[in-house]
Amino acid sequence: MAKMNGKDLSCDLTADEWQELNAASKKRPLFDEDSPELTDEMLQQFKRLHQKERIKQTVSLRISPATLKKAKMYGKGYTAFLSRLLDAAIQNDDMVRKCL
Repeated sequence: MAKMNGKDLSCDLTADEWQELNAASKKRPLFDEDSPELTDEMLQQFKRLHQKERIKQTVSLRISPATLKKAKMYGKGYTAFLSRLLDAAIQNDDMVRKCL
């Protein structure tokens, strides 16, 4: 039984779709100029983050009810969204000047 994000897909797929999925699973990846196969040199450019580098600090801050409501409209993970939004804004000098 195939599942994606905990959802049972077997009810949602037709026999033809299952056949197509099974055929695709037996094929090798097709690399092209947009998605080339990674070379050893390319793989060496990746850097594993150490636990200390991944930890974000927990802070409390006050935001308006309207802002919180709008952020929550983006659904699950809205706090991570707010964190990324703040990261982007703090790197933008014009945005920083506007908000000071």
